[in-house]
Amino acid sequence: MISEKDFIFTQKTESILKGSFKWSAPSNIALVKYWGKKDNQIPANPSISFTLNQCKTITTLTFETRDTSTSVSTTDKTFSFDLLFEGRPKEDFKPKIQKFFERIEMYCPFLKDYHFTIDTQNTFPHSSGIASSASGMAALAMNIMSLEKALNPTITDEYFYQKASFLARLGSGSACRSVKGSLVVWGNHAEIHNSSDLFGVEFPTEVHPNFKNYQDTILLVDKGEKQVSSTVGHDLMHNHPFAAQRFDQAHHNLSTIKSVLESGDLTNFIQIVESEALTLHAMMMTSLPYFILMKPNTLEIINKIWKFRSETKIPVCFTLDAGANVHVLYPENVRVETLQFIKDELVGYCQNGQYICDEIGYGSQLLLDT
Repeated sequence: MISEKDFIFTQKTESILKGSFKWSAPSNIALVKYWGKKDNQIPANPSISFTLNQCKTITTLTFETRDTSTSVSTTDKTFSFDLLFEGRPKEDFKPKIQKFFERIEMYCPFLKDYHFTIDTQNTFPHSSGIASSASGMAALAMNIMSLEKALNPTITDEYFYQKASFLARLGSGSACRSVKGSLVVWGNHAEIHNSSDLFGVEFPTEVHPNFKNYQDTILLVDKGEKQVSSTVGHDLMHNHPFAAQRFDQAHHNLSTIKSVLESGDLTNFIQIVESEALTLHAMMMTSLPYFILMKPNTLEIINKIWKFRSETKIPVCFTLDAGANVHVLYPENVRVETLQFIKDELVGYCQNGQYICDEIGYGSQLLLDT
């Protein structure tokens, strides 16, 4: 079994003075939700997510060696980096990157040898209410692993992607599901081969054609900042009265959805996915302190989807992240009818009428290597 020690960088075979990499990494939407974590970004329960295609972060990492002529030892040096968002300095993002570097330093000790310029942008509006931490941390982790591979070209592709997911997790838990694959499982589970709490793994068996190129239209109900951060919400699971039952439920639902994804059973897929979304928010509403992230328009959309599905028998369903926005999930073969329904019935509940059409993607992509 792979342990954290296996990801400690030990062998530098090449000297790299400067260079630049550019990666894109997608957002993802969990079908079975992760809510609650242990120390060091370890999930309290396993999860599975669709990797998206259009909603992604594109990050360029430019680096050059730092002046080593001074007497300051590597252990005393601080991290040296500039952070740009859409080409402009973004000072309020820097503490999160600083914390991320501190967490991964023991696994990537070469970070203090370089000055980095991190230039990042999202393909979706920054203030859209779509969490960008998963895609952002995954994109940065991919760039760091490109540097590691340049320093040690002998590392395998399997190790490259495993460690990228491992590093991304230390920046944002769900980021480990944005590295590779259309469907990604994170967390130990008895029925998922090679599953791990340390990194995400691609869904190990063939997925039924019903779920190929599955669609996700994201309805932007509320683009404001959440009143309660996900970090705080995860922490509230430690003394939650229903935590143990919830973690058992997640294991059970992951077992069930594994069979569903293999068989193509859309009815049970809908039941699991919607139940998981509502359970996530039920955990928020029953924690102490309790809080509600859904908005009135979130509930209006859910009821409209239920009514439409009942009347048309079209297998459209919803899921929610830790926020008010609604992800409308449906097979590609009902895209025309579903988009018409969204335009006719649901857009009016979106802030400024905004929504994003997306579908299942394939993980991170290398865009530049110089």
